[in-house]
Formats: sequence, C-alpha cells, structure tokens
Amino acid sequence: MPDQEPSVSRETAPPSPVPSYDDTPIATAAARASQVLTPGGTGKLPRPPQPRVMTIANQKGGVGKTTSAVNLAAGLALHGLGVLVIDLDPQGNASTALGIDHRQPGIASVYEMLLDDVSLRDAIQKSPASDRLYCVPSTLDLAGAEIELVSVVARESRLRNALDPSVLAELEIDYVLIDCPPSLGLLTVNAMVAAREVLIPIQCEYYALEGVGQLLRNIELVQAHLNRDLHVSTILLTMYDGRTKLADQVAAEVRNHFGDKVLSTIIPRSVKVSEAPGFGMTIIEYDPGSRGSMSYLDAARELAERGAAGKGTE
Repeated sequence: MPDQEPSVSRETAPPSPVPSYDDTPIATAAARASQVLTPGGTGKLPRPPQPRVMTIANQKGGVGKTTSAVNLAAGLALHGLGVLVIDLDPQGNASTALGIDHRQPGIASVYEMLLDDVSLRDAIQKSPASDRLYCVPSTLDLAGAEIELVSVVARESRLRNALDPSVLAELEIDYVLIDCPPSLGLLTVNAMVAAREVLIPIQCEYYALEGVGQLLRNIELVQAHLNRDLHVSTILLTMYDGRTKLADQVAAEVRNHFGDKVLSTIIPRSVKVSEAPGFGMTIIEYDPGSRGSMSYLDAARELAERGAAGKGTE
C-alpha cells in the first residue's frame, strides 16, 4: 500500500492568514490625509531670501494653469509659507477655488486695484483654506479692463506699481502667484512686468508644446522692453496619464527642451482635482490624501527648495 501523506486535523492546521486592510488604497489615502491635516505634519519649508513674484501663464486653455496656481499656493501655505494669489483671469476661477466670494456687489478686486481705485491692502482677502493664504479676487469687471487700460499712462506697469512692498512685508508674504487669463493680452503683459519669474504648466498630451513658442517670444519681448529680470524659471508637467505612451513621450520631449527648469514632480490626471473647485476648495482641502493632493504638495516643496537654493530665481 503506497505511503500516504499524513493528514492534518483542523485542530493542528496552521491558521489561515488574516487579511490586513492596512495596505488598501483607501487606508493608504486616509493615512496620507491624516498626515497632511495634522498641524506640522508636512513640515516647514525654507523661506526665500526675498518674496518670489511668479506669473503662471500659458495662453493655451485647459492646461491646468489655474488649478496649478491655487494648489501650489495651498501647498506652500500648508508648509508654513505666506502666499498671495492674484487672480488676473476675468473668469475668477482661482478666487472660487480659494473660497473667496467674488460675486458679491461692491467687492474690492484686482480690477479696481489696476485702475488705482483701491490699494493692495484694501483688495486682499484671506482665504478660508489657510491663515497663510491670501487672494486678490477677480470679478467680471476685469473683462473690460484691457480696453480701459489702453489709454492709461504706463498701462503695462499697473500691477507692478500696485504691489506695495510694505503690505507684502506686513503679511509676511513669501510667494506672489499671479494667475493669468488664457491669452497674451494686456493683463498677461501686466503680470509679466510685475513678476521676476514665469511658471509654465504644460499638459502631457498631444500638441503640448503648441503655442509655447509664442509665449516664449512674448516673454523675450517683455524682457527686452519692459522687465529685464523676467525669465522662465519653472515648468510643471500636468495631466499625466501613466496608461499612455504619449504622456511619457511628451514628458521626455519637454524635459529635453527645457532641461532642469522642469520640476521632477508630475501632476497626474485626476477627477478629484477637477471636482475640488466646484466646492470652493483646493484639492488639498477637498481630498488631502489623494494622488493629486500629494503631487501638488510635492511640487510646492520642490518649488520652495529650489527657491531657497537660488535655483531658477536669478
């Protein structure tokens, strides 16, 4: 009779492994969210030697320009830095995402500030997202500002003249992020004259670099005639979809073209990121443990560490 394997009774059989839920996507996201929302959980970032004024521009719409402006701002503020967002887009999407009610009548906005009707101090509002996050909101009146500014003396320098250094120092502002409209008109020129740096969001999709050449030529014209200090310091890759080869090809092409100006952090395509503004929130408030939130936090950290090291700010 052939030897048989010894039977194992139920009593002596090794216990079945108990499933662990610690490594599930939901648990991982919850752990990340807990860390983000814990005071000091994300750590402090170094302050730049002087306030960094950055224009976030790309005349091509739908590249994540406003989304990047408000979420980078929220990420920097969460890390303990003072941030002012200037909403220079008549649509006012940045104001909405930062929880600013910019549709109430009589609100002091960037429109009045450009026309010298109000000062920077009067136009600034604190965002409910953070005690370190401020916004100069936009209203629909801004849509006609380009026409009204045509006959104004030094029309290209209105925003620069309005940025009162004493107010920025009083509020301990480390970063001024200017969200531009998707055009290369007078409002965008004002933003470029007021800033030292340009951050260009580029989506990882077909025709990603289409129009960027024209933007770079406009930056060169502003640099030559209106603001010698202006330069492209940062490129942020957005809307990355890891399921496609095209996204990797675009990212490689952008890195090959712009070199170390491209942040290592890539912002993934995310439904949550798109949903957040509808609730008057940044993605860091709306879903702090999501991939989109963590990516913008990483990008904010990288931006701040580069600035503290003087990389890209010269």
